[in-house]
Order: sequence, then C-alpha cells, then structure tokens
Amino acid sequence: MSLARAFGLAGGLVMVLAGLVVGFFVADRIEQAVVRNAANTTALYMQSFVAPYVQDLSDRIDLPPDDLAAIESLLRNTPLGQRVVSFKVWQKGGLVIGASNARIVGKTFEVAENLRKAWSGEVQASFDDLDSGPGAEDDAEANLDVPLLEIYVPVRSNATGQVLCVVEFYDIATQLQADLNRALLTSWAVVAGVVLLVGASLFAIVLRGSRTIETQLAALTDLNARNIALRRRVQEGASRFAGQTDRILRRIGADLHDGPAQLIGYVALRLDALRRHVGDNEAARAEVDQIDRAVREAITEIRTISRGLSLPDIERKPLNALVQGLVDAHAARTHAEVRLSMDLGGDPSSAVKTLVCRTLQEGLSNGWRHGQGRDQSVDLVQKGRHLRMTIADRGPGPQPEPAEAGDGLAGLGLAGLQGRAEALGGSVRLRARGDGPGAELVLELDLEEISG
Repeated sequence: MSLARAFGLAGGLVMVLAGLVVGFFVADRIEQAVVRNAANTTALYMQSFVAPYVQDLSDRIDLPPDDLAAIESLLRNTPLGQRVVSFKVWQKGGLVIGASNARIVGKTFEVAENLRKAWSGEVQASFDDLDSGPGAEDDAEANLDVPLLEIYVPVRSNATGQVLCVVEFYDIATQLQADLNRALLTSWAVVAGVVLLVGASLFAIVLRGSRTIETQLAALTDLNARNIALRRRVQEGASRFAGQTDRILRRIGADLHDGPAQLIGYVALRLDALRRHVGDNEAARAEVDQIDRAVREAITEIRTISRGLSLPDIERKPLNALVQGLVDAHAARTHAEVRLSMDLGGDPSSAVKTLVCRTLQEGLSNGWRHGQGRDQSVDLVQKGRHLRMTIADRGPGPQPEPAEAGDGLAGLGLAGLQGRAEALGGSVRLRARGDGPGAELVLELDLEEISG
C-alpha cells in the first residue's frame, strides 16, 4: 500500500471521527445556547407577571383559588400565554400546588434535576425532553405531540429575595425547533467543509511526498538491481580468476614434482656413483657429501612446495572430507596433533571450498611455523547462511606477515587470502586469542552473497 493510500484510509477515518466529535459538540453547544437564551427571555417576562400572585407563599404552602385563577387568566389573555400550553407551580419536595391540569394538583412527584437546580435560584430549561408514561407529571404535555420548551422559573419574595416557589411553563417551540434545525444544519455543513478542506490539503501534501518516495524507491530498486548484478559479475570473475590461479598452482606443483624434483633426484643418484670414483680423497668426498645434502634438501623443499600448491579434488569431494584430509596431512607431516570440530549444514560452492582449504593451509602452516604447533585447533561451523572457520594455536601470538611468503603457498599468504575472501563478500582476520596466549585466523563468509 502506498503512503498516500495508507494516509487516505487512516487519515480519512480519523478525520471522519474528529468531524463527528466536533460536530456533535458544536451542535450540543448551539442547542444549549439557543434554549438558554429563549428560556431566559420567557422566564423574565413570565416572572414579572406571576410574582405578585405567589407572594402569600411566604406564609402558607398552597395558592389561594383567586391567585391561581388570576395566573390561569394571565396565560389565556396574553400573547405569550397563548403559546404556553400548561403550567405547574411547585413547592419544595416535589409537591404541585397549582397547575393547568387540576388532576395533578396536590400530588408529589420525584424531584427532577432541572427542578432541583431551579430551587437554588437558576432558570432551567430543556427542549423536547419530556417524561412520558403512566404516572409521569408531564404525561399530558408529552401526549400533545408538539415540540415544547420546558422552563423552570424560580419566583422570589419581594421582601426577602427567598425563592417562594418554582413555576414550570410548557411553551410551544415550533419556531425554536426550526431555528435549531437551521443552526445545526449550518454548523454541520461548516464542520464537514473544514474537515474536507483540511483532509484534502493534507492528502495533497502526502500524495506529492508519496509520489516522490515512489520515484526514489524505483530508482533505488533499479540501482540496487544493477549493483547486485555488478557484484555477481565481480564475484564470478573473482571465482574464475581464483579457480584459474589454483589450476595454475596445481600445474606448477605437478611440474615441480615431475620435473625438477625428478632431475634433482637423478643428480642425487649420480652423486652416489661419483662418491665411488672419488676413492680415498677426503677433500673430494667431503665436497660430494656437502653437495649431496644440498640436493636432498632441495628435493624436500620442492616436494613441500608441490604439496602446498596442490589441493585435493575440490569438485568431487565434500567440504568436510577436504578439511579432514588437509588436517590429517598436516598432522602426518608435522607429527603434531590438531583438534578438529566441524558442524556443516551442506556442501558449499567450489569457490567457498577453495577459499576454506587455502585458509586452512595458511593457518595450520603459520601455527606450526610461528607457534611451534602448540595446541592447534580448527573449528568450522555453518549456521544457516553464515560460515565461520577459526584456526587457533597457543604460540606467542600474531607475527608480522613477511614481505614474501616462504611457506610453500606461492605467495598466497594472508594478503592473498584476504583478497579472495573480500571478493566473495567475506573476511579473513588474524588476531590474538582472547582467552590467553596464542593467535587465531578467522574466516567468515555469508553464503547467500556468493553466486556460486
């Protein structure tokens, strides 16, 4: 899902909810304000007419019949009274002491919230919110089926200012309802317009940003694809170069073993024949013996170089067999024990096997030459896509790499191994051991980064 679409869905939902909350809040405030203003105007007018007829309530708890008749006449003969469909005069405790509906006079009803507040001196009003049902005090008004404004007016004593009673009016509010509907419709239209305007503006900004991101993402995806293809080509070229180098090294090793080694061997045989012709000449015999020792050392050195340049059959043997063979060959050649631990999840590509074997040869050779072969160990672990090999010893620690490799690896050395590992997206590091004296050569590879 694009950023613009996600914003449109989430932002649209939030905007709608926010618009509803604001709309209901504004509508409620408008209704309260309109009802309160209408109630205050009506209450002020009615209070001025009704107050003279209820002043006797400061000394008694009921209205005289004459005063009650005067209030009824007032409601019938005034323009405002013609809009009032009924009235009630309340005493404290919910007692009706006067009403246009004679059936409820003298009855006590539950004190409603508006009536309770009116006794504290506040004018209260509610619009079209009547209790209906048998026994309700405003059941008759609810059955009129017209919009009514219910107003509670506290009437005070002219002498003391104390609330004498509460007069409740039911004013026909047809025009008020029409005004409220227009105000509510206007408020909802304004809220909806503001929400749409804000939402459209924000969506336009997000849409522009989303298109920019999509364009950049497409460019980055294309660049990444080209980088991956380029990296694959580099890895394939490095693998081909490494394979060709290994083939050349194996050929050189075979040529050394089959050519100069054989010729020097022949020289050694001829020196034995020459020694018989020398006779008792001590000087000549000593010279022949010195030449013989040099020849035999050369043969040993050539054979060592040949073994270092040659690798087992990389293509057909699995990695665990190759590693086991190299460790066994090193142990047999140096008469030093090497602890081997392997945990492999599969057989990697030929490029990986070649790098592992070359690194193993270099690590074991360095451990023997610089660490005297003390407590040598090899740990090879493959976990998922990650392969790690550690070749460790208990010698004096890492030594500077010589300018020229004299270890029989024909110049591979650490620099050559690092180059091979980096070409495959891995690394080779020589470092001191963290658990005591010694050195360790660590090879790390990400097999998913290798193209084969």
